Amino acid sequence: MADSASAAMDMPLIQATYTSLSDFEVPIGFNLHTENSASILLPDTADAFLNPVQEFNRDLSIACIRVWSNDLNEKKREKWLNKNRGKTEREEKGKRHAEEDGAPEGQPSIKKLKEKFGRNTEAYTQSEDSDSTSTRPMDLEPPTMPASSQAEGIPMALESSDAFSKAPAAVGSKSNEFHPQKIVVLEALSATGLRSIRYAKEIPLVRYVIANDLSPAATVAMRRNIDLNGLGPTSRAEAEVEGSYNVANEAEGAAQPSTSSTAGSSKQRKSVTLNLGKVRVNEGDACDLMYSHRQERSRVDVVDLDPYGTAAPFIDAAVQCVKDDGLLCVTCTDLSVLASTNYPEKCFANYGGIPAKSEYCHELALRLVLHSLSTSAARYGRYITPLISLSIDFYVRLFVRIRTAPIEVKRAMTYVVIYISLSHPTSQAQTRLTVFSYLRKTSLFHVCNGCQAPYEQPLGRVIEKQGANSTNTNLQFKTTHSSSNTDTCVECGGKLHVAGPMWSGPMHDKAFVSKVLKHVEDFPDNYKTSTRMKGMLTLAHQASSIKTTAPRSAIHDIMRSYILDHPVKMERIKEETAKTLLATPIADKADFSRHPSLDAISNKIKLVRYQMNPQPNWGPGARPDAGGKRKRDGDQSVATRAAE
Repeated sequence: MADSASAAMDMPLIQATYTSLSDFEVPIGFNLHTENSASILLPDTADAFLNPVQEFNRDLSIACIRVWSNDLNEKKREKWLNKNRGKTEREEKGKRHAEEDGAPEGQPSIKKLKEKFGRNTEAYTQSEDSDSTSTRPMDLEPPTMPASSQAEGIPMALESSDAFSKAPAAVGSKSNEFHPQKIVVLEALSATGLRSIRYAKEIPLVRYVIANDLSPAATVAMRRNIDLNGLGPTSRAEAEVEGSYNVANEAEGAAQPSTSSTAGSSKQRKSVTLNLGKVRVNEGDACDLMYSHRQERSRVDVVDLDPYGTAAPFIDAAVQCVKDDGLLCVTCTDLSVLASTNYPEKCFANYGGIPAKSEYCHELALRLVLHSLSTSAARYGRYITPLISLSIDFYVRLFVRIRTAPIEVKRAMTYVVIYISLSHPTSQAQTRLTVFSYLRKTSLFHVCNGCQAPYEQPLGRVIEKQGANSTNTNLQFKTTHSSSNTDTCVECGGKLHVAGPMWSGPMHDKAFVSKVLKHVEDFPDNYKTSTRMKGMLTLAHQASSIKTTAPRSAIHDIMRSYILDHPVKMERIKEETAKTLLATPIADKADFSRHPSLDAISNKIKLVRYQMNPQPNWGPGARPDAGGKRKRDGDQSVATRAAE
């Protein structure tokens, strides 16, 4: 059964409903756009936005959601197996106890009956002086079966009110096999609906997708495209053919049966289940929709935010409407704010931190968005685990897991200091061992404007104290001392500028990245951008660029060692920062001989990180026409969704 469940989760690309559109006549005023399994109609007017360049974004999202849903069901399957294993052990233990008490198999022992009926021996046995055999309730005549049940042939075991009667589990019931959980995806800003349509078609475990947009023109386009791909709801007319359609129950996905009230007529109409479709359109404000799903019973499994510009206005609602262990996918296209110092006030307003102008500005952009997600989730006792965080072309794309755990929320500002008390083998004294962990989550950075050396300043620390004779761990949350006593860089003498606060923990889950990479390698034909996906995922997994915990002084020693072996003419160097760094003596000379265990995968395959120009003047694209937009609660007009 496990193999069949895994096969269902890892199945190849689901084929489109329309296997061929060669005979489809495109209406006047529209263009047919096909991307992988989905085909949509794009109007000549700019009513709804679509950027074909972001096909890589959509491909990557589908791969990540598929892998995440597989992981989720693997965990649920393990819990199900453990639960059934414990149930089997309890049943076997019960049989042994019943045999010891002399009770027939499948019936309770005298001990259990005594616990239920107390000392009233007449309820479960005859007097010991009687010569007749003992009689238990299971041996008594069962209650009379209702005539309706006899007529319908319902087995006695299902109708009996006996406290000890229990019908055997049917073969193939839920208790005998594991059923993978299907997921609900909410795309808050859908525009043409292309992303939602692809999710519904290409992710096997999707139950349905909620596609939302504020623009009436966009929702009209969505419904048209959803119907074109055969993912729309069953119409009311179709529902009324065989039964009645109940509008009040439309949200539940079923039409309730009704009986005719005409005098003399006892004919019951045939009930029909109304299929709301695999992609369900909602026209309204994205935050209102997500806030309506923040109650635990109505949360969704995956939320996708892909706006035109910043995702900041939607983050608070998004972190509340995702289930525990759910997935949040976020795109931000405002890199002019995130990855430069041109608009520090805007960056602080949107993400709660200040950017830095440096060679690693795009990494800092990712960390600023992660900081915003972390602090927003923390307000509700939730925390994030980054799975994949990438800077792509003109935007950033992040995939984070959301969970609820107040203790993890407390750790969000800290790095860990562990104090372990060890008993001395020859005396009663205890030795305290201090272990510093570098798992920091939120920090300020002092960045040099010359050599760009970063100096990290964590916002807090947590002390974990473990006793020698106890497994309990005591947590103490503390503030930290300043790590910089000057505003001058110790490497080059340049001025230091403050950046942050921002996320300083890991940006990727390497195990998750490996699974997504393997999935793309196993199903390359499912994604037209699979070559670039493998390149980006490999770089994220291997960190093939300069990623190190070494201090900046060690990196400068490596550069000075290289210059020592490959001299340059100092008179040609005009930058004062470079002159200062090269003039500093080498503290530790680097060895550039090839390491025998070097086996970088990037040297074996050709990694594609940047795509070729897909079209002239490509980029974020122009904002869609806001004409006909309605206002939100009397406020100024809200621009339609953003780039998909």
